[in-house]
Amino acid sequence: MFLELRHLRSLKIIADSATLAQAADQLHLTPSALSHQIRAIEAYFAVPLFLRQHKPLCLTPAGERLVTLAEQILPSVERAERELHSLARGDSGRLHITIECHACFEWLLPTLERYRRDWPEVEVDIRLGMSFTPLPALTRGEIDLVITSDPVKTAGVDFEEMFAYEARLAVALDHPLARKAFVEPGDLAGETLITYPVERARLDVFRHFLQPAGVEPASVRQAELTSMILQLVAIRQGVAVLPDWVLHEAAVRGRLASCALGPQGMHGTLYAAVRENDRDLPYLTSFIGLARTLNPPH
Repeated sequence: MFLELRHLRSLKIIADSATLAQAADQLHLTPSALSHQIRAIEAYFAVPLFLRQHKPLCLTPAGERLVTLAEQILPSVERAERELHSLARGDSGRLHITIECHACFEWLLPTLERYRRDWPEVEVDIRLGMSFTPLPALTRGEIDLVITSDPVKTAGVDFEEMFAYEARLAVALDHPLARKAFVEPGDLAGETLITYPVERARLDVFRHFLQPAGVEPASVRQAELTSMILQLVAIRQGVAVLPDWVLHEAAVRGRLASCALGPQGMHGTLYAAVRENDRDLPYLTSFIGLARTLNPPH
């Protein structure tokens, strides 16, 4: 391929200039060097690009074709160069987030609303991590950040702590358990436990509360939406274990009561898992910082 970007840039500037000397000055070339560049193109294609006897210089059909090409290509190249410089500075990029908990939507969406105002050049997307394994997808570069409460040591992955939370049992205001400061695993043996549609191995209430005590709830009912779980609890269709940020508003409005799981409560920490090579990207660290600042009420 003979044509180079410098050739197209030179032709475009010549076409927009009154004289060859003026074009050469814009290109930081001598008129002789610029003339030599144009003659090299003409010699290669065996076709003139300018009618030299015409003052000012007039494009031939071949010259017009190359100037049209320059007008099509050069803006795209310049835009790509600006984007690459922006990426290198960390001003723009891609932030594809996967969350391993349905309840995270309760605080994530408002946080992203604020984040998009601060970082309009960052492409943001969200995926639920229930149908695939997020950490391998993170290391493969398919996603850029995993919100998780279960940091699993993984090569090339850094876990950034965002905020602590407490998982609490949500019950209707008139439920007998509403009068208790905390519940024991056995208190749930006769209850319908409402959960998100997630396998038990990924639910903390089973892993850290019920199974160690050898307790099984009377039944398990699943619901996709947090709002639906809260409604079912409110009308005495079951009880649910949810993060304190989810229950805060319902408790303030007097819709539900909540109690601790065990005398010490069941506490956890939410992490942002990112690739080690990306952890210092400004737009990524800004999201994590914003999540910490705007962390849900407890």
